[in-house]
Amino acid sequence: MPRYYEDKPEGGACAGVKEDLGACLLQSDCVLQEGKSPRQCLKEGNCKALKYSFFECKRSMLDARSRFRGRKGY
Repeated sequence: MPRYYEDKPEGGACAGVKEDLGACLLQSDCVLQEGKSPRQCLKEGNCKALKYSFFECKRSMLDARSRFRGRKGY
C-alpha cells in the first residue's frame, strides 16, 4: 500500500513513489522467499503499478507542459 506523507519527503520530486517502490520490492515474495535481488524482481515484473507510477513521475518532470499544469503523482 502506498504511504502518504503530511509533509513531502526529502530527496526530490518522486521520492515518495521511489520509497514505496523500494518497500514493495523488499517485501515481495521474490526477494524474501526466492532470495533474488530487488533489481531482478523488478525486471521480472513485480510491483508493476508502482514501477509505472515512478516512470510517469519522472517523465512528467521532463515534460514542458508540466510547468504549467503541475506535476502528476504524489
